[in-house]
Amino acid sequence: MKLIVGLGNPGPEYEATRHNLGFRAVDEVARRHGVTFRMGPGQALAGKLRVASGEAMLAKPLTFMNLSGPAVAELERYYRVDRSDLLVVTDDVNLPMSRLRARVSGSAGGHRGLASVQSSLGTIEYGRLRIGVGRGDPRRDLADHVLARFSPDEAGEVTAAVERAADAIETFITDGLDRVMNRYNQEDAQAPRQDDEVG
Repeated sequence: MKLIVGLGNPGPEYEATRHNLGFRAVDEVARRHGVTFRMGPGQALAGKLRVASGEAMLAKPLTFMNLSGPAVAELERYYRVDRSDLLVVTDDVNLPMSRLRARVSGSAGGHRGLASVQSSLGTIEYGRLRIGVGRGDPRRDLADHVLARFSPDEAGEVTAAVERAADAIETFITDGLDRVMNRYNQEDAQAPRQDDEVG
């Protein structure tokens, strides 16, 4: 079984913020496949998706972004998911707006949600799919940036990024993370990162 955990903050006030792209990507997969979320282990919403290649659990921790780790670890334990079958989906200020990047390991890159996951799992060796939100105005605090809503001018680009992230999640479910990296990282290979962090 595969486990895909979207990171974000619960509550309507956070729904349209940059920090909630992980939730939005998982929600899009759920919408496509008619998955219903219910309260699951680890203070998270969870729903099962069935495809020809097997089953996958979609999950959204309700513990708030910076405390995502214990929920991810509990979900992994409860569903007895192999580490190679775990994918964590989140936003990333270190990637240009709407770019996708998948990795099998790496540092948290300053992302507190990923830092919490890394601490709870006790390793940096786990799959992650990051969706770029850019750094915005350099004079603006990063916390304010990621908790801000997208501007109307960004709406179309963000919707397309969420749909591509959902496509990548579906590819992970059917073909694994190597296929995701080969396809989606390659598509964005010409897009420069905004720094050299690997997160």
